Amino acid sequence: MVISGMATAHVESIVLGMGCFWGAEKRLAALPGVVDVESGYANGDAETVGYHDVLALEQQRQRGKTTARNHAEVIQVRFDATQTTLRNVLIAFWENHNPTQGDRQGNDRGSNYRSAIYTSSAAQMAEALATRDQYQQALTAAGFGKITTEIAPLRHYNRAEEDHQDYLQKHPNGYCGLGGTGVAFPQTAPSTATAAPAPLAAETLHFDRQLIAFESAECAFCRQFDADILNQWTAATPIQRTFVAQPPMNWTLAQPLFATPTIVLFERGKEVSRFTGYQGEAAQFWRWLGLQLLTPEQQKIAFEQGTERPFTGAHLNEKRSGVFVDSISGVALFRSNAKFESGSGWPSFFDPLPGAITLHEDNAHGMHRVEVRSASSGIHLGHVFDDGPPPSGKRYCINGKVLRFVPDAP
Repeated sequence: MVISGMATAHVESIVLGMGCFWGAEKRLAALPGVVDVESGYANGDAETVGYHDVLALEQQRQRGKTTARNHAEVIQVRFDATQTTLRNVLIAFWENHNPTQGDRQGNDRGSNYRSAIYTSSAAQMAEALATRDQYQQALTAAGFGKITTEIAPLRHYNRAEEDHQDYLQKHPNGYCGLGGTGVAFPQTAPSTATAAPAPLAAETLHFDRQLIAFESAECAFCRQFDADILNQWTAATPIQRTFVAQPPMNWTLAQPLFATPTIVLFERGKEVSRFTGYQGEAAQFWRWLGLQLLTPEQQKIAFEQGTERPFTGAHLNEKRSGVFVDSISGVALFRSNAKFESGSGWPSFFDPLPGAITLHEDNAHGMHRVEVRSASSGIHLGHVFDDGPPPSGKRYCINGKVLRFVPDAP
């Protein structure tokens, strides 16, 4: 990734391994003073390799068929030494991945994903070791383990194939790697490096049940999730988003995060479920959340077009002023002034709120009916018939167990 408008005099370079090179390339290219970033492979036994060679060798290693040293996916960072320093580049390196995971970053596993610094001079080696020791102190204080980053002289560097260069520019919806540990590099001198954001503060969250959307600033899918769902959030379960790949202090993830966005449901500070990799499938997201929050009977109605027995559902006799909302998304569906007594045994309404529902032909069970679904979550609500009162003449016959009533403020 060549950064336009940058000077090429006094340019130095260093090779860094941060797991998958796509996200690493984009993050380090954004650092002030960086001239260009190139994806490649380095420090394996073979002098020349390509992407498929690296993958094939890693499979052989994991099967115990070879002990040959594999190349790491790396980026070669070239920077203008008059505008930034090697120290600033290394600070960005430490803060933008987790250097304590060994042969792994997130869910990418193998020696080709190892954390690494490959140097070209004694001065680079000294700075790499010094910044490692400084960052280790900060990680230890935050409860992380020992840094596993390989620091060694550069050898057998190979430029990656053209499709791997500027990958996230060519494929904006491609894999979005997460950031680092959330631990900022300890600053003892002025620096142009951006401090890493802190994890969410547990005291600002709901301990009993809380959703957290783990996102990345450069992730197109995250922006789509925000636009489709997060920015219109009305569900009863609270949600917060963060750009830090770590949970709040003393909260626990069941496994490391490996892609963005990942939405995690915590109960009493522990992960109970997650939804990974939103790609515009809002109905799948709401189904995932509904499977965590709804009772088996509610799930059967919402996702299997089930029907509660007449006169058994909730809200049948609800007469207060307020709104009936989708039990998962919290979006308002019907106002109470559109509710009427139909005698059918199900809550009945003569008019939905604008845009709240969608209608679908239903020929199941040998009948021709019109199904009613929630426009926000896509869940099944009931059916609509032409025997309702004025002014619409419609009867929206709705399963009360997939509704939640919200009374008007007094």
